[in-house]
Amino acid sequence: MTKVVVHVGTPKTGTTFLQSVLFENRARLQEHGVVYPAERFDSHFLAALDLMRLNWGGLEDEAVGAWDDVARVVRRRAGRDETVVISHEILARASRSHVARALESFAVDGVEPEVHVVLTARDLTRQVPAEWQENVKHRRTLGYEAFLGQIRDPRRRGGIGRWFWSVQELPDILDRWTLGGQAMPPERVHVVTVPRGRGGGPLALWGRYVEALGLSELDLNLDVARPNPSLGVAETALLRRINTAVEGRLAPPRYRHYVRELLAHQTLARVPSSARIGLPDDLAAWVHEHEEAWIAELDARGYRVHGDLADLRGSDALPWVDPDTGRDAEVADAAVVAITALIEECVRLEDELAAHAVPPPVAEDARRVARRVGSALKWRLKALREEGLDGVRRW
Repeated sequence: MTKVVVHVGTPKTGTTFLQSVLFENRARLQEHGVVYPAERFDSHFLAALDLMRLNWGGLEDEAVGAWDDVARVVRRRAGRDETVVISHEILARASRSHVARALESFAVDGVEPEVHVVLTARDLTRQVPAEWQENVKHRRTLGYEAFLGQIRDPRRRGGIGRWFWSVQELPDILDRWTLGGQAMPPERVHVVTVPRGRGGGPLALWGRYVEALGLSELDLNLDVARPNPSLGVAETALLRRINTAVEGRLAPPRYRHYVRELLAHQTLARVPSSARIGLPDDLAAWVHEHEEAWIAELDARGYRVHGDLADLRGSDALPWVDPDTGRDAEVADAAVVAITALIEECVRLEDELAAHAVPPPVAEDARRVARRVGSALKWRLKALREEGLDGVRRW
C-alpha cells in the first residue's frame, strides 16, 4: 500500500535543512521507493499556499493548482509499495477543512492511502524570538515588545498572534491534522523533537527525522542543505530599519532576493553576530508553563516520539538584551557588512553584464542603422510638416 508522509512543520525547526536534503536527493530516494514530488525547491510551499488559499506577496497566483499536482502524484502511485513525502512548515496552519480536503485529494475510488503526520517541534523558549525574526525577514517592522504583546493576548485579536499560535501550538496543530483523532490513530503521528545542547545540530535532527519517515537505512548526501540561520540583536535591528526605508519601494520578488536572501541569509547571518535574542524575565515563566503543558498533553496522547519530549523544555541560558533598543555602534557594524555585500553584488552584476555585452562590431552596426533610421525619419517629418494633414493621412 502507498504510504504518504505529510511533514507539517513547525517553522524554525530545521525544516529548510530537511527539505533541501530531500530535494537534492530525489533521484536516490526514488531508487528506494521514496518519492519527493518537487520540480523546484519551493514546490511544496506553493502547494501549501494553494491548499489553504493563502495570500503571499503575489506568489498565490503562481501557486494555483500546485496542491493538486502533488496529490496527483500520490494517486498515481495507488497500490504501489512506495512512500510519498510532502513537507512544508506552513502546513501547520491548516484548518480542519484544509486537512479534510488534503486527505480526500489522496484517495482513489474513495480509498485513502496510509497517511502519517510528522511534526518537528522545538521548545517555545527558542521559538518565540525565532518567529519574531521571521516576521522581520518578511519585511515587517513590528518591534519585539509589540510582538510579545500580541502573542500574549489571550483573545488573539491581532493577525500576528493568530498566526503565531496557529503554527506553534503543538497539541492544537496535531488535533487539526488528525481531525480530532478521527483521521488517523496515534501510532501514525510522529513528533520529532529538535535536539538541545551538546549532541544537537543538523545531523542529530536528521537522524530523528529519517527514523520517523522510516528511511534510516538510506545513505543520502547531507552536504547540500540550505541553511535558514538566525540573526543577532543588532542585525535584526538593522533589518527592521531597512524594512522601514524600502516600504513601498521594493516589489516582493526584489525584496526576497536583495533583502531577505542577499542581506539577511547570505550576509548578516553568516558573520559573528551580536547578542542572541532571548526572552525578557517576565515572559520566561509564562513560556515555561506552556512548554510543560504541551509536554504533558503530547505524552498523554500516545504519539510516536523521535527524540525526547524533554527537548521541548527550554532553558534560560540567554541573557536578556532588548532588541528594540539596538546599540548604534553594533548596528553600524552590521550596516558596514551589509553595504559591503551590496557593493560586491553590484560589481558582480557589472562583470556579468560586461561578459555578455554586444561585441563592438555588432554594436557599431547597430549605431549605423540607428543613425540612418533617425535621418530618414527626420526628413520624412519635415516633408509631412510641409505637406500638412494630407501628407499625414498618406503616411
